[in-house]
Amino acid sequence: MADLTEILPMLTAMALLIGASAFFSASEAALFYLRSEDRLRLRSGNRAQQLVDRLLEDPDRVLSAVLFWNLVVNLAYFALASIVGFKLSPSASVFFAAGALLSIIFCSEMLPKSVAVLIAPNLASLVSIPLAVMIRILDPVMPAMRTINMLSQRMIWPRFKEEAYLEVADLERAIELSTSDANLARQEREALRNIVQLSEIRADEWMRPRNQFRTFQAPVSIDQLDSQLTPSGYLLISEDGGDEIGSAVNLKTLFDVPQEHLEYHAQPVTHVPWCATVADALEKMQRGDRPVSVVVNEFGETIGILTLDDIIETVFSQQPTRSGRLLNQQAVKEISPGCWRVVGITSLRRLSRYLGFALPDSKSVTVSGLVHEQLERLPQSEDECEWGPFRIQIIDAPQRGHLVVDLHLRVSREDLE
Repeated sequence: MADLTEILPMLTAMALLIGASAFFSASEAALFYLRSEDRLRLRSGNRAQQLVDRLLEDPDRVLSAVLFWNLVVNLAYFALASIVGFKLSPSASVFFAAGALLSIIFCSEMLPKSVAVLIAPNLASLVSIPLAVMIRILDPVMPAMRTINMLSQRMIWPRFKEEAYLEVADLERAIELSTSDANLARQEREALRNIVQLSEIRADEWMRPRNQFRTFQAPVSIDQLDSQLTPSGYLLISEDGGDEIGSAVNLKTLFDVPQEHLEYHAQPVTHVPWCATVADALEKMQRGDRPVSVVVNEFGETIGILTLDDIIETVFSQQPTRSGRLLNQQAVKEISPGCWRVVGITSLRRLSRYLGFALPDSKSVTVSGLVHEQLERLPQSEDECEWGPFRIQIIDAPQRGHLVVDLHLRVSREDLE
């Protein structure tokens, strides 16, 4: 039986090593459990909080360092545990080994990580500075570690390929597994698809065009509005001495404010270029707490608006909405081989994606604009024009509403690809 004074220093060292392992485990959980809004808040905080965001700019570096130090600490812990075990009697060493294993599993893995995810933002800022020091110590050998890792992968798994980030199908499967309510799962899948499509649709494809709304000059009173309000859901107020939109009042609040000087209750708008995605516009509106985003062309002129209500309703509402119809409508439909029926509001960019090949150059953004450009006048039903390899036939040209055309391909697809 070993003397207690002989093994006490080693037991103390083992306790310190458990604390070190708990530190690295908690740091890993706290940093990688942060949400985007947590990182945004920490980014504008003190030095330690800002350091958290900088560390997460290179997550592979952080994770490699944390795993390395945790491995070193655990190896040292089990080495000391083996030495202590040899100094004990056979029966005592069995109980000691079991206790040592359970201690490091519970005290350096389960407990620290469980607590860390509950207080992730606060804990991340506390551990950021010491963790950054430990990472910096490894920086000289980090390239060698990554090279060894890459070579080992090629030797052991020659055909190894890195997994792509989660795709929509993966998220849909996660939704199905997370609930037993089929109706709820369907709604969540539809919302997910809509969210993904926001990053694929340009602002000029989604916006309410300039001719579908009007602006008012300050001062504005309810008496002036009469029946001139537009379906955008907002009263749009122009900047002083111009026609450009400077602010907007949500029509839902009109009954809660005085009937005179409505501009005093307006919120500023934000501006996005015509080529920005709807997702970019949404992020800018949320960041600046702006309800309306004005879409401008390359000359800085207003060509349309996007509203926060339109986007949110389209993503989450189960009821038909204007932008929802734009999102889900079949803007291009193949009616026969080499012939497509196209709605005029369809952008040439979306048409190119659907057809699968590049289209001829044009100054226009939409199919309607292209028809005007080719005819050099307002189109009428049964008009025809040519555009590159296409013959365009006007099917419907209403005075109000969207143009409908048939697009006939005059050459084989192989000649274009």
